[in-house]
Amino acid sequence: MAFQEFENALNDTDEVELTITGRKSGRQSSRPVWFVKRDDTVYLLPVTGSDSQWYKNVVATPDIRLAAGGSEYSARATPITEAAKVDEVVQGFRDKYGAQQVESYYPKHDVAVEVPAA
Repeated sequence: MAFQEFENALNDTDEVELTITGRKSGRQSSRPVWFVKRDDTVYLLPVTGSDSQWYKNVVATPDIRLAAGGSEYSARATPITEAAKVDEVVQGFRDKYGAQQVESYYPKHDVAVEVPAA
């Protein structure tokens, strides 16, 4: 599916369904995650940072699928470890969801994930 169709679905939701492939099991698993969109890129923030299992799975197998509002988008995710870039993503989450919510749900801010448009 084209990113533009998926992008339109993002306008009506605050979370997406992230599907990753398990690094040990090889099985796909899904979970709801918050996101921030800037230009043609979607950013994800693992709840427990680099300790998050889904983040470890993305590092091992970067091909992911995002779903929202009946639309899906498959892409290759890129882990972000540069502190300044992670801070930008965290600030985007604070702006969208509120600083108190982000601090409450996201105790560790050492990594993020970038999902660009094809």
